[in-house]
Amino acid sequence: MQKITTKKTILFSFLFLMSFVTDQQKNIKVWLIGDSTAANKEIKAFPETGWGMPFTYFFDSTVKVDNRAKNGRSTKSFIAEGLWQPVLDNLHEGDYVLIQFGHNDEGKEKVGRYTTPDEFKENLTRYINESKSKMAIPVLITPVARRTFDSATGIVKESHPIYSDAVREVAKMNNVPLIDLDAKSMELLQQMGPETSKLLYDWVAPGEHPNYPNGNQDNTHFSELGARKMAEIVLAEIRNLKLELADRIVKVKPPAPKK
Repeated sequence: MQKITTKKTILFSFLFLMSFVTDQQKNIKVWLIGDSTAANKEIKAFPETGWGMPFTYFFDSTVKVDNRAKNGRSTKSFIAEGLWQPVLDNLHEGDYVLIQFGHNDEGKEKVGRYTTPDEFKENLTRYINESKSKMAIPVLITPVARRTFDSATGIVKESHPIYSDAVREVAKMNNVPLIDLDAKSMELLQQMGPETSKLLYDWVAPGEHPNYPNGNQDNTHFSELGARKMAEIVLAEIRNLKLELADRIVKVKPPAPKK
């Protein structure tokens, strides 16, 4: 009797460990929905780069990043144009949905895209509830900062105070993870200062790039460097939040010591 019990215990332990390993190795998708600051870019837009582009390459083979962010979209137009429904239809248990809007929601002149702060909160809540209905994990992200400094003091200005606060409020009310990319990107801008921070954005001198023969001074969209820096902030916050997704970020081996 003792031997049978012992065998059953060993078998149960083995099956439990195997289920844990299988769960850890389960393939998942990370869906990214949002606006132009995160979107994939066409060749004609380079060196403009959305932070979702380098973000794709930081995960191991169990993760596929599906970047559905699109230029000019708000929480409202992303739904109205039918961009959200295909994501919802294809969500599976354990997938992540990273949600970053705000730039176009706050623009009152943008007919069809503008949302009031209350509508913005309602739309974010809809994304959360519908993601949860598929057993997916929604993560809210505040809209990333624009490069705006006070010319007198050199202090970086808030880009989206009302809409970033709305994201924070919705995250708290719905008990979902929050990545405060607005605050973190402002910190980075302040560290770099008004002049050096131009390297993060799509600033191009005349004749420097064939896509911009007359140059470009864009304080909203990122250069390749800026996109990578913003992606690194998001990854760092995923680790800080202790999401299971953090375990799937590729671990970089330290360089071997010099002999």
